[in-house]
Amino acid sequence: MLGGTEFVGRAVAEAALGRGWEVTVFHRGRHQAPAGVRSLHGDRTAPDGLAALAADGGDWDAVADTWSAAPRAVHEAARLLRGRAGRYVYVSSRSVYAWPWPRRGTRDSALVEGAADAGATDYARDKRGGELAAVGAFGAARSLLVRAGLILGPHENVGRLPWWLTRIARGGPVLAPGPSGLPLQYVDVRDLADWLLGAVERGLSGPYDLAAPPGHTTMGELLRACLRVTGADAELRWTGPEVILDAGIEPWTQLPVWVPPGGEMYDALHRADVSRALATGLVCRPAAETVADTWRWLTDIGGVAPRRPDRTGYGLDPEVEAEVLARAGV
Repeated sequence: MLGGTEFVGRAVAEAALGRGWEVTVFHRGRHQAPAGVRSLHGDRTAPDGLAALAADGGDWDAVADTWSAAPRAVHEAARLLRGRAGRYVYVSSRSVYAWPWPRRGTRDSALVEGAADAGATDYARDKRGGELAAVGAFGAARSLLVRAGLILGPHENVGRLPWWLTRIARGGPVLAPGPSGLPLQYVDVRDLADWLLGAVERGLSGPYDLAAPPGHTTMGELLRACLRVTGADAELRWTGPEVILDAGIEPWTQLPVWVPPGGEMYDALHRADVSRALATGLVCRPAAETVADTWRWLTDIGGVAPRRPDRTGYGLDPEVEAEVLARAGV
């Protein structure tokens, strides 16, 4: 596991341990690795950062990589490991599709430009470059590209579900973006990990879009689950999309997970065709379980979720929230 101490990488490492696999984690040592792994330390962004991996005499059935910055880090690691590993799994993103993202037929859809040995550019091109690096080193038959949609669950370090949980735990009137029945699509990080490991066992290759089916939950179900698990004295005040947009509130970032229905952005984020993943073993747990386990983890670490420094901050300013609620009279 390249990484393996945070969010997706950690979930994959822990799931592999749960299957009785022997797991080696190559990481910078900034976060504690899961108990039971063998650790190698190195910084892929530093000169000679792969020295510990190069010096190690091990070989592996599969390598999993979640890198999302300069593609050259994937390029160098994959080239180093191509004679020592059977398969390279790269956790990519649906962001690699050219806009507007496709709902169906994604295997033949247009992709953004990327380069395997490039420096950091933007998230979409970096992920596409990572894909090209994996395939370039291991070939199409020995590489698996996991194009994930929205990922939620314990250890989230992006700030989406943790923000909603901490906001609702604070109590009081909560600006709940409507409609409450708005269908959502995401994948629990542990379900992603289980599918990924199953795909390795099956010898799957090529690109797969990975998320729960559209409508796996709704905005109302998600926020009501947050209300239940926190036990907060909060009131969900459902507010129409037009009121939110007229107030200048940014969907997705200021109100995480939510985007207004009926447009390209909603279709891209919450209406993807994931039938291939479902047909190859993806099983998705209920949203209530994802919310409850994320809250349990969040409270265990003191209520403040870690945040990746390379991601935009998420969440709505309390003063803006109060102003919009007062103006809307909801």
